[in-house]
Amino acid sequence: MNSKKREPIAICTWAFEKANAAAGAALSQGMSALDAAIAGVAVEEENIKNTTVGKGGAPDREGNVTLDACVMDPTGNCGAVACVEGYTNVAALSKKVMTDTPHVMLAGQGAEEFAAKKGFTRDRLLTDDSAAAYKEWLKTSEYKPIINIENHDTIGMLCMDINGDIAGACTTSGLSYKMKGRVGDSPIIGAGLFTDNEVGGAAATGMGEEIMKSVGSFLIVELMRNGMSPQDACKEAVMRTIRKNPDYKDFQVAYIAMNKRGETGSYCIHPGFTMMEYKQGDNRRIPSNHYISKE
Repeated sequence: MNSKKREPIAICTWAFEKANAAAGAALSQGMSALDAAIAGVAVEEENIKNTTVGKGGAPDREGNVTLDACVMDPTGNCGAVACVEGYTNVAALSKKVMTDTPHVMLAGQGAEEFAAKKGFTRDRLLTDDSAAAYKEWLKTSEYKPIINIENHDTIGMLCMDINGDIAGACTTSGLSYKMKGRVGDSPIIGAGLFTDNEVGGAAATGMGEEIMKSVGSFLIVELMRNGMSPQDACKEAVMRTIRKNPDYKDFQVAYIAMNKRGETGSYCIHPGFTMMEYKQGDNRRIPSNHYISKE
């Protein structure tokens, strides 16, 4: 903890302007980093027009919407849920796992029963629009994620509060038309999200299978611990995937990061990824540097 008050900062994956603004406003009013991150990502969890997060998310191949999320606080505590049906605000549910159980992660029916016990309202996650898109997909049942669309599957958010403490949240409905039971990087601590209050934090989006292979968010924090800037650390994490997978042109991987000094950065494989940054009351969209040039 720091005795000196800090200027709050919120960053998130993609151009989720309203979500990042909500987090920034909450931080400016004195909310803790973790609660502000959860409040911010809830905006997209509840946005039925967003087909890759929360209610309105695209279903799996069986037609069921399942949600994944995790949170991590400034003390190093964390919580996560995976394969949750029927509940919208899974980032807030992840916090309950962290604070009210001896576990880090709950999955499936167990997570849903826990949500009910904690007073979360059951909801129908498959909207009419998502159901119609699913019926159209069934005509071909082709599974080929489209870069920056089906790969645009996550909101990851990092916040620094007025005490200088850093926390984060990550929430998703996963890849469109995924196999039943598939879980990506988003609820995996160290892959989709990692924070260390002495160093900073990182969050990921894109092809979760590739992000998990390098434990990318943890890697970025460790690189920052060893002196790299957030920008350079994000680039190195992406480059490790590129060096190891010759098929890197077929998917997107992107990272955001923030260090303890409030410096931020991002990097991705393909053009088109952006980061939102709330700093000094200004909420702006920052296009990410990328490995593959525009054709």
